[in-house]
Amino acid sequence: MIIYYGTPSIETERLLLQKFTLTNTLAAFDNWLSDERVSDNRVSAAHQSVSETKERVNRILSDYESEEFCYWAIKLKESGELIGEIDLYDMEEATGNCEVSYSLGYRWWNKGYSTEALRAVVEFGFTKMKLHKISAAHNTDNPASGRIMNKAGMMQEGTIRDMIRNSKNQYKDCAVYGILQEDYFSENNGNRYILNLSI
Repeated sequence: MIIYYGTPSIETERLLLQKFTLTNTLAAFDNWLSDERVSDNRVSAAHQSVSETKERVNRILSDYESEEFCYWAIKLKESGELIGEIDLYDMEEATGNCEVSYSLGYRWWNKGYSTEALRAVVEFGFTKMKLHKISAAHNTDNPASGRIMNKAGMMQEGTIRDMIRNSKNQYKDCAVYGILQEDYFSENNGNRYILNLSI
């Protein structure tokens, strides 16, 4: 049985994972939602206007009313700068399984931030929410995302052809990854990535 906490604040070595606020709108637009280098790896098109981003952030804010909604803004702890987002979604009560997705602004790629955020969310999912399995997928032409998943303990389970169609009407094969709760506890050897959790 999944235990829901909504979207609590999570602190890691370099990051703060927190709820979005309306004041995050411009930074989210500037830092990744308007950038095609990021959107090419997503289903949704790059935003063309700040009003698009505002509408999206407003939907997120309204969804926070549900304890089952887990959607974090990724911020640098030192500066408070908003650099990306990460969420747990498609919770299945029958299995205890769910999926995770994340996006990070191009300026912060290859610095280990996505791995740090993903490790923290995986830890939260297994140790607090009591999830059974967390899955993720990435376009096969974006292998860097697979390396992030692997560093967070996830294993590639296969490839699904034409799994998604992006905003440019291109079908993309996706590599599917997953990690079981039992794998997490047996392989983690007591390592913890969350420094502080505000539930």
